[in-house]
Amino acid sequence: MATTAVAAAAATAVAGCGGKEGTTAASGGPADPAAGKLPQATTFTTLKGLPLDQDPFGKNGGTVVRPKAPLPVSAQAGGPAVATLPEKQLGGPTWVPVVETRAGWNRVLLPSRPNRVTGWIPGTPDKVETARSPHVIKVDVSDRRLTLLESGREVGAWTVAVGGAKTPTPTGRTFLLASLAPTKPSFSPLILPVGAHSETLDTFGGGPGTVAFHGWKNKADFGKAVSHGCVRVPAEALTRLSKAPLGTPVEIVD
Repeated sequence: MATTAVAAAAATAVAGCGGKEGTTAASGGPADPAAGKLPQATTFTTLKGLPLDQDPFGKNGGTVVRPKAPLPVSAQAGGPAVATLPEKQLGGPTWVPVVETRAGWNRVLLPSRPNRVTGWIPGTPDKVETARSPHVIKVDVSDRRLTLLESGREVGAWTVAVGGAKTPTPTGRTFLLASLAPTKPSFSPLILPVGAHSETLDTFGGGPGTVAFHGWKNKADFGKAVSHGCVRVPAEALTRLSKAPLGTPVEIVD
């Protein structure tokens, strides 16, 4: 769980999902404060020189990794570093899903722009902790339906609200990035950002346009395409999703 300060800032970053604070801007997020150093692979950055996921609707094996220290991110296994994957994201530990492996290396989904950006990081036990998430979160945008699977078995399904025509929910595979509790929640007690961003809004309330799962007070919105890209879920769904480990695969389809 994020610290209070980080949670408040991160909640502001996705507040545009609520439908009132989404704005367009020329920049995708704040610049790297460490001038001359490699950019960090976080939800606030846009990365260049890295490959996109070539199988965005493929099945994810459920393997997730956590860097034990900041790790170099490369376009090819063993190649020169073009970014750094930090130990923490939004105040909590960094967990990212593995989409490809080679001896001593993992290709992982990253939480930065552009959507579906990937990179190679060292995969040896001294560099990363490796685990498996038994959960998969599936969102069918057309059906406005969210399904939670555990060990391949459906354990919950709910009607949800998704992005509107001008601010659609981005599709493809991504992952649970963080779990945030706003200090003064206005529309949701928890916000669960994922490793994807709006394709049409550069910012949400001054933040980086991060897409998230969150609750919503107006139940009439469920089943509609009305958000700024986030997925609004019923209270029961939010509780169940909050128990899935960070790094859990999220599959979003049209």
